[in-house]
Amino acid sequence: MNTRPARSSRPATGSFVSTQRAVSRRQFLRGTGTVLALPLLDSMLPAFARAATAKAEATAKPRRMLAVCNNLGLLPDQFFPKETGRGYALSPYLQTLARHRDDFTVFSGVWNPDCDGGHPADICFLTAAPHPGSGGFRNTISLDQFIAERIGHQTRFPSLTLGVNVQQGARSLSWTASGVMIPCEEKASDVFKRLFVQGTPDEVDAQVRKLAQGQSILDAVAGQAKDLQRSVGARDRDRLDQYFTSVRDLEQRMEMSKEWERRPKPKVSASVPLDPASPKEYMQKVKLMYDMARLAFETDSTRSIALMLDSVNSPTLDLGEDHATKITDGYHNLSHHGRSDSKIAQLKAIDQWHMKLLGELFDGLKGTKEDGDTLFDRTMVLYGSNMGNANTHVTTNLPTLFAGGGFRHGQHLAFDSIHNYPLPNLYVSMLQRMGIEADKFASSTGTMRGLEMAKA
Repeated sequence: MNTRPARSSRPATGSFVSTQRAVSRRQFLRGTGTVLALPLLDSMLPAFARAATAKAEATAKPRRMLAVCNNLGLLPDQFFPKETGRGYALSPYLQTLARHRDDFTVFSGVWNPDCDGGHPADICFLTAAPHPGSGGFRNTISLDQFIAERIGHQTRFPSLTLGVNVQQGARSLSWTASGVMIPCEEKASDVFKRLFVQGTPDEVDAQVRKLAQGQSILDAVAGQAKDLQRSVGARDRDRLDQYFTSVRDLEQRMEMSKEWERRPKPKVSASVPLDPASPKEYMQKVKLMYDMARLAFETDSTRSIALMLDSVNSPTLDLGEDHATKITDGYHNLSHHGRSDSKIAQLKAIDQWHMKLLGELFDGLKGTKEDGDTLFDRTMVLYGSNMGNANTHVTTNLPTLFAGGGFRHGQHLAFDSIHNYPLPNLYVSMLQRMGIEADKFASSTGTMRGLEMAKA
């Protein structure tokens, strides 16, 4: 399996160099479409060897990741503990998670280096691409897709990209290697149906035909590119080699997708969820998406999930009639509290609800057994934000909580609050825990200092 850190597939400027005739790069890219962004799989093995490898991988102890970004963050003074190390006193927000305190690590003084610009930085939470608000910015591969490229073939779905109240077409945590955004799925009912509702035989046949048609198109485009290889200069041959690898990899992925289409989907006792009718029912939507993530992991339907909580795009929230605090303003407006006691009180109520739902997610993962372990033991849950303080739009000192997944937790790892430590170092540690041989991701400088893996 190819486990090299992903190289950027951003196209270089200029045209292909040729001593015979000029070749239009724009025309060539139009032919390849998104193929350049496709994952690198183990495409050099014969088909029977790939099948045997996949079977062996599938029977190994699976590791999983759920990454959650709340793009308005949390009130810093309520989230960050005042003490460091192990045995620290829980902050007000972390008190809600007290029953899980030995099973999560809280970080302070971390950031995605040079990931500035305020709100635009949310799309870089899992990519750590710098300066997202600058002109000509182009995103890079996100952590969930980096994982999907390497182990996604082991499950029916290489990854899931979920969202709550997401501004469609503009916001997502998931990005391909060429900087293409993967849209979020926002309806829990649609996610459930994708995961567990089997299509009719005719629908399955139609989907298999679509996959086969896609393969034939790739064959034609690959043939055109091979003709170009004889006429381009030496500098471009490496790009073409990458292209051919991408084509082979996609063909393999599509072949495996056809096999999954023929296999029955898993059965679960849960029924199709009822989607909340209004974006005001934000917390109900969050809970449903956590439920979908747990069910997806429980059935081993995927091992990589990214969930964006688009609080910026959320209206005045309805926390329910029984909640003591009534929300009277939009979520985004509340985040610019200007030290208003009323706004801060409402934000505290919202943030505490987030912590409550996170605790319930941990409960559900711990309550599910898998070959002697709990699902929580095998699932890394990253909860954080691109915003250190939404009131001032700073993107430093990001509130970050990391739970489960086979690490030694129960600590507050505090780094320099002025000269922050790279959050992508945590991503490298997560990749290695997934069994992916990576020593670099985005702006990382190594693995996360002070975070140790538990025994396998």
